[in-house]
Amino acid sequence: MNMNPKQETRNLHFFFLVFVFYVFVLCTRFQPSDATTKDSSAGQVKLQNRRLGSSVVFPVSGNVYPLGYYYVLLNIGNPPKLFDLDIDTGSDLTWVQCDAPCNGCTKPRAKQYKPNHNTLPCSHLLCSDLDLTQNRPCDDPEDQCDYEIGYSDHASSIGALVTDEFPLKLANGSTMNPHLTFGCGYDQQNPGPHPPPPTAGILGLGRGKVGISTQLKSLGITKNVIVHCLSHTGKGFLSIGDELVPSSGVTWTSLATNSASKNYMTGPAELLFSDKTTGVKGINVVFDSGSSYTYFNAEAYQTILDLIRKDLNGKPLTDTKDDKSLPVCWKGKKPLKSLDEVKKYFKTITLRFGNQKNGQLFQVPPESYLIITEKGNVCLGILNGTEVGLDSYNIIGDISFQGIMVIYDNEKQRIGWISSDCDKLPNVNHDDGGDLSEEAYPRGFGLIKELFSGSDSSKNKNLVSDGEL
Repeated sequence: MNMNPKQETRNLHFFFLVFVFYVFVLCTRFQPSDATTKDSSAGQVKLQNRRLGSSVVFPVSGNVYPLGYYYVLLNIGNPPKLFDLDIDTGSDLTWVQCDAPCNGCTKPRAKQYKPNHNTLPCSHLLCSDLDLTQNRPCDDPEDQCDYEIGYSDHASSIGALVTDEFPLKLANGSTMNPHLTFGCGYDQQNPGPHPPPPTAGILGLGRGKVGISTQLKSLGITKNVIVHCLSHTGKGFLSIGDELVPSSGVTWTSLATNSASKNYMTGPAELLFSDKTTGVKGINVVFDSGSSYTYFNAEAYQTILDLIRKDLNGKPLTDTKDDKSLPVCWKGKKPLKSLDEVKKYFKTITLRFGNQKNGQLFQVPPESYLIITEKGNVCLGILNGTEVGLDSYNIIGDISFQGIMVIYDNEKQRIGWISSDCDKLPNVNHDDGGDLSEEAYPRGFGLIKELFSGSDSSKNKNLVSDGEL
């Protein structure tokens, strides 16, 4: 059939318009509109940074006294559920109170984690990593991977390893939902003198393979670098990744390479008081955000205490035994309200890593080793570690981390620190850290027993019949 040229032209125009419309629809569907150009840029940043790694930043809340811990809020699961977790660089395993049901849990069932057939078998590599002494921790590789972790303050958690989504917003604006492994703790014990913590669990940031930072690194999401900045006023931030690490001004010291421990151990260091040597040398130091206070071995502790008391001779402060907040306290002529009233009577304590001429100095000013108690006394936040079973080890805890950014660089096997305003959260959009609990939990330390006893602290075994999740 012959076609009219005009009709043919109109048909060609029609098909051309249809083609243009089809292309437009495709572009609209797969390309950003003006309103989403910003999101597209963020997506490009995401692709660029995926090779380099981004960072996850969490607001931190808490204090050394009277609470005794710092915590972050973390979403777990799908749909996500919010948990408050005690940040702990002194242990690897992250765990949350688990509705399996739960024994010794402080959270109501509605705020516990509910497992959903997501336990890991004993054959899983991360299950094996919990047990340093056995290659095959269970009789049957398909058995549920149970753990038992004990802490040096005699607290413990028993549960099963599970895996679930962790919705994370990265500093580059992208979001991810990686599946991470953690503990579903169905039996918590806290036989010590202090009440159990009101938090839902522990955020394990140690150096082992089951540590959250190590897992994120293995997934290519962030670099294995942890940053925390704790303020004197109950705020701060925690970061996993290296984007917040300053390019200059950080003092670095190497992690101990001859230790089988998964803790952040440095040293040896020399102890200085008011910039003068004390004669105490060869100190091995563990950086542990799971410890409220700082602990020195018996020799270092007694040396510092003697020097402080000598300095206080003739000062308007006298020893008091009436205040049981900490082992050593002083009272003034009237109740104290602030460290500003008395810090002039105390000197800076320094740990010098490396040699005498160009060693790395970790300085602890009076406001980072003293507290003012509710009774209006000033107490020493450095304790005798030997008396509580730490042997010759020394721990730098939260009290001495205040006002500085501490960097645990697992990529280069080093620890760094720099003075910082920890009240200011880095320029990342996040919800705030939530309200502080009024319940105090003055912990000892978060280090696992294995470091000091020589025995394994996490034994994978079928512990109780009702522990099957």
